[in-house]
Amino acid sequence: MFMDVVKAIILGIVEGLTEFLPVSSTGHLIIANNYLSFEGDFANLFAVVIQTGAILAVILYFRDKVFPKRGEMKTYVSRWSKVALAVLPAIAIAVPFEDAIDEVLFNPTVVAIALVVGAVMLLFIENRHFRVLVRDEQQITYRAALFVGLAQCMALVPGMSRSASTIIGAIVIGFSRSLAAEFSFYLAIPTLVGAGIYKMAKFESALTQPQWILLAVGTVVSFIVAYVVIAGFMGYIKKHDFKPFAWYRIALGALVLWLA
Repeated sequence: MFMDVVKAIILGIVEGLTEFLPVSSTGHLIIANNYLSFEGDFANLFAVVIQTGAILAVILYFRDKVFPKRGEMKTYVSRWSKVALAVLPAIAIAVPFEDAIDEVLFNPTVVAIALVVGAVMLLFIENRHFRVLVRDEQQITYRAALFVGLAQCMALVPGMSRSASTIIGAIVIGFSRSLAAEFSFYLAIPTLVGAGIYKMAKFESALTQPQWILLAVGTVVSFIVAYVVIAGFMGYIKKHDFKPFAWYRIALGALVLWLA
């Protein structure tokens, strides 16, 4: 049990560190699970459920945007209706093809290739210098939100990264870096909460007490780490680009392919 708790802590740290950076938390968890020998149905459930901690960190950090204030209901409804629209493409693809995606794509080799592909895309948008047309949340249209939601579908391939996919899609259509990241955070809330509920509902075995403990440990750790990462990342992108994350992805992808 002690070693399982240690693994839960390690995976919680990995989740918290990588969920909102454009480096793929799912990809990192697949790689970590492989080397920690933490695999099977519960491991797959664990990887999804501990995202709850990261989501709670987003809600806490952006609490002023998540919970409506008096006099701001119109802005609130506009924001979250656009987020709801953006979630739909991923749901439409993920639900009917979930089993095939898990069976075919959830392995270190696919993750490594996706890490490199995503890195190339990040380098492309940084070197292309897309013109910034959307700097304020009020400028986001429903069409733009839907486009970002379509871009999020790339993240169904583990290793691509949900945050990288949405940020890339947003920047291509003119979002500033900071707004692209912020909208990506908003989009994470319903996407990851929905994925967690769906996985829990599909888990056929009753969870044992030790398994509940592992889920709780992983979730708490991911919450703490994710909050620190979100605060640091939002400050970082105001003055820096995404190239370091791209080079990291290439290095990690190459290492995984070499070790495979």
